[in-house]
Amino acid sequence: QVTLVESGGGLVQAGGSLRLSCAISGRTLGNTAVGWFRQPPGKAREFVAGISRSGLTTIYADSVKGRFTISRDIAKNTVYLQTNSLEPDDTGVYCCAADADWGRISTVKTLISDYDYWGQGTQVTVSS
Repeated sequence: QVTLVESGGGLVQAGGSLRLSCAISGRTLGNTAVGWFRQPPGKAREFVAGISRSGLTTIYADSVKGRFTISRDIAKNTVYLQTNSLEPDDTGVYCCAADADWGRISTVKTLISDYDYWGQGTQVTVSS
């Protein structure tokens, strides 16, 4: 059984930072591409950032480029999302998801339907 558990969310003022964590069990991180998604209040879930199975490829939504950084710690089987210069529009529930496909090692997918396992999410609230 593959499980993902997010942590690190909270309430922060605009301009602040948070580091979100996604701890994965039941599957080796080195064999898994991972994505971060978020769902703003009243809106659809959207892709934020992703890291490939190799760990060498990362991609970001245009809205977070230059402010967010995705990384991983193989030894801890954990993926991180460092969020800096937070804005009120970054408010939402942040979820991590694992792609179990054995495709290209450098691939990062952005569609919700491409991911097989999901965490419950962590709330990020940015006040103005």
